[in-house]
Amino acid sequence: MSVINTTPMSNLDEFKALGLSDDILEAIARKGFETPSAIQRLTIPHLLSEECDIIAQAQTGTGKTAAFGLPLVQLLSARRTVPQAIVLVPTRELALQVTQELQSFNTSELAIAPIYGGASIEEQLRRLRRGVDVVVGTPGRVLDHIRRTSLDLSQISHLVLDEADEMLNMGFIEDIESIMSAMTSPHRVLLFSATMPDRIRALAEGFMHDVEHLKVESQTLTTELTNQIYFEVREGDKLDALTRIIDVEPDFYGIVFSRTKVGVDEITSRLTERGYSAEGLHGDISQSVREKILGKFRARTVNILVATDVAARGIDISNLTHVINYSLPQDSESYVHRIGRTGRAGQQGTAITFISPSEMRQFGFLRRDIKADIKLETLPTPADVVAIKRNKIKEDLFQIVQSETYTECAPMAEELLESYSPEVVLSALLRLAFNNELSESNYPEIRSINVDRKGKSCIVMAIGARDGYDCRRLVKLLKRECGLADPEINHVKVMEDYSTATIPFERARDVVQMLNGLSDQGPIAEIREQVRGTKQGRAARNSRRIAKSQEKAVTKTDRKARSAGKRQAEGSHSSEYKAPKKGRDKASKPAKPASRKLSRREQKEQRRRNR
Repeated sequence: MSVINTTPMSNLDEFKALGLSDDILEAIARKGFETPSAIQRLTIPHLLSEECDIIAQAQTGTGKTAAFGLPLVQLLSARRTVPQAIVLVPTRELALQVTQELQSFNTSELAIAPIYGGASIEEQLRRLRRGVDVVVGTPGRVLDHIRRTSLDLSQISHLVLDEADEMLNMGFIEDIESIMSAMTSPHRVLLFSATMPDRIRALAEGFMHDVEHLKVESQTLTTELTNQIYFEVREGDKLDALTRIIDVEPDFYGIVFSRTKVGVDEITSRLTERGYSAEGLHGDISQSVREKILGKFRARTVNILVATDVAARGIDISNLTHVINYSLPQDSESYVHRIGRTGRAGQQGTAITFISPSEMRQFGFLRRDIKADIKLETLPTPADVVAIKRNKIKEDLFQIVQSETYTECAPMAEELLESYSPEVVLSALLRLAFNNELSESNYPEIRSINVDRKGKSCIVMAIGARDGYDCRRLVKLLKRECGLADPEINHVKVMEDYSTATIPFERARDVVQMLNGLSDQGPIAEIREQVRGTKQGRAARNSRRIAKSQEKAVTKTDRKARSAGKRQAEGSHSSEYKAPKKGRDKASKPAKPASRKLSRREQKEQRRRNR
């Protein structure tokens, strides 16, 4: 197996130099493509001019469908009998997308049919009976048709495995092996995958021959096509951070990634509660609902799609402005898959990652693995968000004035101006239209996680949710009554009957005194513990340990003394002597009286003597 790396080939910079026919070039021009991607430059000439099997390794969103679709359409001729080529994909959505892509290149009038689960099998049977040249299907449904003998693979000349690593992750590898075993005629295998796990390598070694390995390094993709930044935020502040980013981007159109289905549902519901146009996508979503959601997302009636990694596979949507990693992916390969969905077709996209304190270590490993420049940025402030919204309102008003579409409201405006000044009327209308959106106080505080934790103390306050407090109100109390600044207040937690907060060590005693001075019912605050990592904290902990050990020693001594005094007091009433355990003379130890149980005969004899 030879390996060809991604060295730019200057003589293949345009599609016309790749060996494609004039008809195919016209189809490409209609789609608006101008420059082939790296994987297309590598793959298309090999497919057109050679007979070897191919492993093409490149990330999601790099044009792999066109890389195998363009040569496939050119190499095949319409027969409309049994299939000549079959493309296996991991999801139903991807099956439809690949079919549509192949149809857009189809200058040879090939009969192309998608075969996937969740659709009517009867309709698929009728389609196969009419004759198909290219089948695009998911492994499970394709295997069903093979077992029904409704799908004939005897004349297959090309087998394409698209997103092979994802099919492995979804448990389709055994189905793929069964499908490949059913192909008895000579055929080429074209395997496309973002990663190359050992199981995929074993599949290649078992079913592929004379293999060319074409590889596009992920580093090239992640650094050139996507602007990568990250924000350090607490887990509980991630949603507020997300909404700020959406608010400052007037044309936000992106995917928000969560690791779990529960996370997708929670983020989606909280976004919609705040008035954002968002939909969620994960494995529990039915196919019909999935297609409706993606339809709305493509039409931009929904501009925020929240999804898991598996559910997002096969979503081929261009012009995304943002990809948001709400939670870190499991590995660097998944990270590259995610951010590869923006920055497509040569357009610059932005990938944003939220990092909580617990994710710092994993994020460090990820940055080292992908060797990409991910820059730390500062979140927009409430003032930034409000300023952008105000400018947007001004622009919208200007457009309405220019278009003169306000005339039907002119009589009402005149009535209002008779009673109020223009400034009052306009201010009231803005408040009516935008409520509190233009007020900075409407945006919750997002505190930095880079506060130095050394020299911190945790205080406990006997006030909680039952007293009408939440985190924001408690922070205001500490700032107003104790003179603390925002960076000095951390780890605020409000329970039903009490609250806790971490504040600077040197101010803890004064803060507690100030809080206790507010109450007529006695003390309401105390210092609970010292945060680890400070000299004072270590000294306090050491003192507590010493005091506790001394207390245990005193208690043990007192216990021994009381025990010895008790034995001495009992000495005049007992003739038995107990020597100390150490050095006890076993020979001087008195024999214990026999205490065996009498037999029934002995008991009877004893009762007789007693009588």
